Amino acid sequence: MRNNTYIICITLVATLGGLLFGYDTAVISGAEQALQKHMGLDDVWHGLTVSSALIGCVIGSALSGSFASSLGRRDSLRVAALLFFLSALGSAYPEFPFFEKGDTSFALILMFNFYRIIGGIGVGLASAICPMYIAEIAPSDIRGKLVSCNQFAIIFGMLVVYFVNYSIKASITEEVLITDGWRYMFLSGAVPAALFGILLFFIPRTPRFLVMTGRHEAALAVLKRVNGEERAHAILKEIQSVSKEKKEKLLTYGLTVVIVGILLSVFQQAIGINAVLYYAPRIFEKISGGGDSMMQTVVMGCVNIVFTLVAIFTVEKVGRKPLLIVGSVGMAIGAFCVALCDELHVEGILPVLSIIVYAAFFMMSWGPICWVLISEIFPNTIRSQAVAIAVAFQWIFNYLVSSTFPALYEFSPGFAYGLYGVICVIAALFVWRMVPETKGLTLEQMSNLWSRKKSSTF
Repeated sequence: MRNNTYIICITLVATLGGLLFGYDTAVISGAEQALQKHMGLDDVWHGLTVSSALIGCVIGSALSGSFASSLGRRDSLRVAALLFFLSALGSAYPEFPFFEKGDTSFALILMFNFYRIIGGIGVGLASAICPMYIAEIAPSDIRGKLVSCNQFAIIFGMLVVYFVNYSIKASITEEVLITDGWRYMFLSGAVPAALFGILLFFIPRTPRFLVMTGRHEAALAVLKRVNGEERAHAILKEIQSVSKEKKEKLLTYGLTVVIVGILLSVFQQAIGINAVLYYAPRIFEKISGGGDSMMQTVVMGCVNIVFTLVAIFTVEKVGRKPLLIVGSVGMAIGAFCVALCDELHVEGILPVLSIIVYAAFFMMSWGPICWVLISEIFPNTIRSQAVAIAVAFQWIFNYLVSSTFPALYEFSPGFAYGLYGVICVIAALFVWRMVPETKGLTLEQMSNLWSRKKSSTF
C-alpha cells in the first residue's frame, strides 16, 4: 500500500527549495528602492544590481545537470541550501569582513552583487533539481500535482517575503529603511535556508538516481516506502530497463524533445511575468493613482496563491496542455487590458486588476505546469542534462526580460504589456502544436513517447 504520509513529508521538504527560490528572487522587490538610495546607484547600476542574482541563476541551472548526475538530486539541494544561507548573510552585511558599515564604495557594490550571485546559483540549482527530485520520487498518478506544489512553494515564498518586506517597511522610518531596513529584508532569508539544509538530512535519494548509480537495493527500499511492496518491484524493473544515463547522449531521442523543453522555458519567461513580480511595488505605485503599492503587492501575492492551488487540483484531471493554453489566453487578455489602460490614461483600480488577472492566469498555468513538464517530459537517461539546458535558458530569458523591462516601461508601459500579450498568444499556439500531453504517463514511458516522435513532427 502506498505511504501517502511519507510522500507528503518528502515533498514538503523538497518544496522548501521552491520556497527559497521565490523568497530570494522576490526579496529584492521590497529592498531595491532603499538599496538604490543607500548606495547611490545610478540607473545602470540599479538595474544590474536588481537583476544580478539572475546571473547566478543562469550559472546554477547550467551546473545543475553535472551536480544532479555526480552528487545526486538530494545532495545537490544541500549545496543549494548552503548557498542560500551564505547569500542571505552576505547580502544583509556586504561590508563584512573587508569594509566598514555605511561604506558605499564601488568595491562594496561589487561585493553586494557577488553575494546576490551566490544566492542566484542556489536558486538556479534548486529551480532545476527540486522539480526533478519530486518527479523521480512521486507515483505517476499524482506526479503533476506534487510537482505543482513546488510552484505553490515558490509563490508562497514570494508572498511571505512580501509580508516580511511590508512589515519591516511599516515598522521603521524612511531613514532607517534606507540605512538598515533593506538589510533586515535580506537577512530574514537565512531562517528558511537553515531549516531547508537541516531537513534535507532526513529525506532519501531518488530511486532513479540510485538505480543509475548501481544501488538497486537502496532504490528498492525507497520504492517500498513510497509505493508499497507489491508495486515497488514492478517499478524497479521498469526503471532498470531504461536507466543508462552514463551511456546515452543528449540527442538519443532526437532534437525535438530538447527544443520543446527549451521553448517551454523561453516562453515561461518571455511572457513577462517576472518583470511584474520583481518590480511590483514600483508598478503599482505608478498606476494605482496613489494607493498603497506594498499592500497591493501583498494582495497580488494572495491571488497568486489561490490560482496556483487551481493548477494543483486540476492538473491531473484537466491535463497539462489545456491549462497552458487557457493560461496563455487569460494572460494575453490581462496584458492587453493594461496596455489599453495606458493608452487611454486610465489609472486606479482597472489597471491594477488587469495586472492581477495577468499574474493570476500565469499562476494557474505557466507557473506550475512548465515545471511539471520540464521535470517529466525528458527520458530518464538524459533528464539531468536536458533539464539543466532547459532551465539555463529559462534564467537567461528571465534576465533578458527583467533587465529590459525598466527601459521598455519607461518608453511606454502600453508597448511593454502589448508586447507581452502578443508573446502570450504565440505561446498558446506553440503549446497547441508542439507540446505532447503527459498526464498519466510514467517517467519511463517518456522514452517510448519520444522514440516514436523522433522521426516525425507534432
